[in-house]
Amino acid sequence: MEYEFNFLNELAGKIALVTGGTKGAGKAIAKRLQAAGATVIITARNKPVHDEHELYFIPADLSSIEGTERVVSEILAKFGRLDILINNLGGSDTPAGGFAVLTNEDWETSIRTNLLAPVSLDRGFLPQMLERGSGVIIHIASIQGKLPLYDSTLPYAAAKAGLINYSKGLSKEVASKGVRVLTVSPGWIMTDASERMMERISKSSNITIDEATRSVMDALGGIPIGRPAQPEEVAELVGFLASPRAAYLTGTEFVIDGGTIPTV
Repeated sequence: MEYEFNFLNELAGKIALVTGGTKGAGKAIAKRLQAAGATVIITARNKPVHDEHELYFIPADLSSIEGTERVVSEILAKFGRLDILINNLGGSDTPAGGFAVLTNEDWETSIRTNLLAPVSLDRGFLPQMLERGSGVIIHIASIQGKLPLYDSTLPYAAAKAGLINYSKGLSKEVASKGVRVLTVSPGWIMTDASERMMERISKSSNITIDEATRSVMDALGGIPIGRPAQPEEVAELVGFLASPRAAYLTGTEFVIDGGTIPTV
């Protein structure tokens, strides 16, 4: 059996949503899907600083049920369907200091943002995917789901571990009905926010940017490839997984961490 793929326009006619798509890896993923021909919708709390050409923006706080319901209803009303859902939204604002400094609110906020928001969006968009017998859902998790950092991001790590487990279970339910569900777990990505963090570390510790970057890599136990990922590298993996070229892939977690996780 032979397959022919149009690599330059392989997502033509597809409707895609990228949550947290205004910056970092989410922005790179949105651009990658758009470059492949998809109509791309992005969501975030705040409008992009620079208008993203031909990206449809929906302002929403996805940590709330109202926010996810708004996104689902607006997309289905305007576009009639969703073919590709990239649950990229995530992050942690919890303080350093270990378990004792974490409040119930810290835990609840992390779990709502990193686990319940993707679950709610899946629940909103899956029925129409199943009805058509076609769709792709990709959950952006983190290597912290397997390699938690207890000092400052334990709730985030726990939520991402839950997302990985949930994603696998969901894939088993819907694969036979035509919907593929996958997980991408990045390590450290050098986003604009990461660059600003390196600048702060450099200034506060009186070291160079390179030394600050090395100190963070050391805290992670090292990155064998020698550097953080670029957002576009994560986006390229997601673009492949969302495409027809990955038609036989479902239920799998793809780790993109430069070799950070030291175990099999």
